[in-house]
Amino acid sequence: MTDITLLDGSIGQELVKRSGDRATPLWSTQVMMDHPQIVRDVHDAYFAAGATVATTNTYATLRDRLVRVALDDQVGRLADTAVTAALAARDAHGSGRVAGAVGPLVQSYRPDLCPPSDEAASIYAEPVAALAGRVDLLLFETMCSVDQARGACLAAQAAGVPLWLAVSVMDEDGTRLRSGEPLSALAPLLAEMPPAAILLNCSPPEAITQGLPHIAGFGLPFGAYANGFPEISEGFLGSAPTVDALEQRTDLGPAAYAGTVMGWIDAGATIVGGCCEIGPDHIAELARRIRAAGYGIA
Repeated sequence: MTDITLLDGSIGQELVKRSGDRATPLWSTQVMMDHPQIVRDVHDAYFAAGATVATTNTYATLRDRLVRVALDDQVGRLADTAVTAALAARDAHGSGRVAGAVGPLVQSYRPDLCPPSDEAASIYAEPVAALAGRVDLLLFETMCSVDQARGACLAAQAAGVPLWLAVSVMDEDGTRLRSGEPLSALAPLLAEMPPAAILLNCSPPEAITQGLPHIAGFGLPFGAYANGFPEISEGFLGSAPTVDALEQRTDLGPAAYAGTVMGWIDAGATIVGGCCEIGPDHIAELARRIRAAGYGIA
C-alpha cells in the first residue's frame, strides 16, 4: 500500500494554549519570543505522536506583520529561532522532514488585502531566503485565491527546495477558495508552475471532504489538513484580530477527526495532518488508524 506522509497538527494555536498567555495580534510569534522552549516542546510532542513532518513556527514571521509592532528588523532572528527548534526536534527524534511554513501576507483569510502576485513574490523573497537553505520543503499555507497561490509559486521558484502549496476553501462550500473562485481555477497555475504537492488546509473537515475530489484531478500528489473551528468568524476578519475571536469545536475529538481523515486517504490523499485546534492527541490517533489500515507512514 502507498505510504502516507503524516504532518503535524496545529503549531500556532498549540503554542498559545501551552503558554497560557493572553492572545495578541502577534499570535504564536509572541509566544515564541516569550517562551522559545515551548516551540521545541510542541515539535517533540508531534514527533512522539507519529508525525513525520515538523512545520516551522514561521507562518506569521513576515515583515509586513512585524512592522506593525516595530519588530520588522527581527524577521531573520525569528525565522532562525523557529527553524532551529524544528531541526533540533527532528534530530532528537532521529527521522522526519522539516517544512518551512509561510503564511499569507497582511492577514489570513483576506485575499482581498494581499498585494498582487508579482509584488507578493518579491516580499516573500525575504522569508523564503531565511528558510530555504535549512528546510526540506516550503509549505505555503492558507492561500485563499488564485493570485495568492500564484505569488507563492513565483516566490518558491528559486528556492531550490520542493513547494507544497496549501489552499483554504470556504467554510460553507469546499469547492471554492475563500476568494469565491472555484478550485478548478487553479488548474492553469498548477500546469504552469506545478508544486510538488497540492493541499487543502485551515478549513472545516466537512468542507475539505467536499473539495478533495476537485484537487485530486490536478495530477499532483495531494492531501489535506483541516482546522477545528466551527467557522472563521466575522470578528476574526477585522483589523488586527486575535484568536479570541475564534471558537474551538467540541465535536471534533481525535476519533472523529481521524475517521474523517481516513476517508480522505481512501480517496487517494497521501499527505494528511491537522491545522488549528488539531493537536498531538489527534495526530496520535490518526497515526494509529493509518497503521491499522495497513499503510506505512513515511
